[in-house]
Amino acid sequence: MFDYTLLHWGAFLSAAVLLNLSPGPDIAFILGQTARGGRQAGFAAMFGIWTGAFGHVLMAALGLSAVLATSAMVFSVVKWAGAAYLIWLGITALLAKDSKFTVDGEAVEPRFFSVYRQGALVALLNPKVAVFFLAFLPQFVVEGAGPVWAQLFLHGSLIIAVAAVIEPVLVIAGEKLTMALRRNVRLGIWVERGLGTVLMGLGIRLAFAER
Repeated sequence: MFDYTLLHWGAFLSAAVLLNLSPGPDIAFILGQTARGGRQAGFAAMFGIWTGAFGHVLMAALGLSAVLATSAMVFSVVKWAGAAYLIWLGITALLAKDSKFTVDGEAVEPRFFSVYRQGALVALLNPKVAVFFLAFLPQFVVEGAGPVWAQLFLHGSLIIAVAAVIEPVLVIAGEKLTMALRRNVRLGIWVERGLGTVLMGLGIRLAFAER
């Protein structure tokens, strides 16, 4: 079971690394929360995104992603729910009247679970992720290497494992780069507005997404 060649693993891991390095809504959300609330908020967002992504891996393994890919109604419902949620988060940040930071540069204690939940929903309510997994993972299914569902689950889980190597570095680097912003309350407010603009942009982009 799971008898793959070195060529198979080389091709898959290369694709997984490039996938995790490419800019997308997940990276934008993680880095935005890092700039907004420091390392703790960044890690909370990261864990949330991973949780949502793992949900899509499970759906791909169970065949549920096929429903999203083939049903226009289901795809639209999930898409509009995700777009509305992102736009709502963006408006909330845009209307913030103060920053999330203290004057001395230390981030105010972020609500870890709140950011985590937002990250999970941002990932879960993006039907494009489900369609992507449905299109990407079957390319690495090898006949005779094990049950198809198990191979899909294995490769999907490994994509998240690769993210676990790459994304923490991005969070730590993002915290260092935005340290100056957290020392200035006025700049902190603009961080909120910048994050709000990014989230609204992602929501609008998702709203116009096609299958």
